[in-house]
Amino acid sequence: MIKSQDIKKGTCIRLDGKLYFCIDFLHVKPGKGNTIMRTTLKDVVSGRVLERRFNIGEALEDVRVERRPYQYSYAEGDQYHFLNQETWDDVIIEKDLITGVDFMKEGDVCEVVSDASTETILFAEMPVKTHLKITYTEPGLKGDTATNATKPATLETGVEVRVPLFINEGEIIEVDTRDGSYLNRVKA
Repeated sequence: MIKSQDIKKGTCIRLDGKLYFCIDFLHVKPGKGNTIMRTTLKDVVSGRVLERRFNIGEALEDVRVERRPYQYSYAEGDQYHFLNQETWDDVIIEKDLITGVDFMKEGDVCEVVSDASTETILFAEMPVKTHLKITYTEPGLKGDTATNATKPATLETGVEVRVPLFINEGEIIEVDTRDGSYLNRVKA
């Protein structure tokens, strides 16, 4: 159990039978009355965000979470197989629990967050930036760097992203796994 004033960003609590991560908090001292803790919480399972107020000193059930690196092996339908980097155990994680799953290729290391008390996997996250090779795009032309125009490009994972006109097939680019945006070209 923790007190409401001890909540910080990243703290995981159990509330109404669901797990929530604190993504923002603020101590509020109104002119009259008691000090309150205003928090923004994100549901671990659904991703829904809600705002909640707690009185200072209110007891909350905290959940101890562990973050460990797991290496992606292969997929079978919507089930993705990962290897625990410490014990080499095979772990299966459902597709909807993995952020950035469209940009994942064999051998990528993801951070898996689990409830330490029950060993239940809460979610898995790809690193924010990843390097991927372009398997198909229209050829770029000389002088195509003057505008901010983009064109579609298919990556080695099969996902399509928008890239600048000067990018060619076979090049390696850096992609933001949160939204699929092009970041820059990677020099070989």
